[in-house]
Amino acid sequence: MKKLLKKVIKPFLPSYEVVCTNYHIIPGQPVNGNHSKHKFEKGAKEEARNFYVKVVNSDMTKTMAPVEVHLKRRGKTIEKSEFGPIHDLKKYKIVYKG
Repeated sequence: MKKLLKKVIKPFLPSYEVVCTNYHIIPGQPVNGNHSKHKFEKGAKEEARNFYVKVVNSDMTKTMAPVEVHLKRRGKTIEKSEFGPIHDLKKYKIVYKG
């Protein structure tokens, strides 16, 4: 009975994704922003949250160029972390790739 109920409810649960944006700065050229999206199944809240925490707490993320990490539910940001001078970069023209 529980399996049947889970199958009925699953299509109505929200989908989650973790979006990581790396910014690359080259003097004299527009700022490059590269998106990396990691999508999760519908209702996979714990998996997405654990992945977000793992990315934010990673030493590699903190030592890279300016980075933004977003945890999104149904396309809306529910948590956001920034490493580096992100607010200063938003003033310049940014070319997004990926």
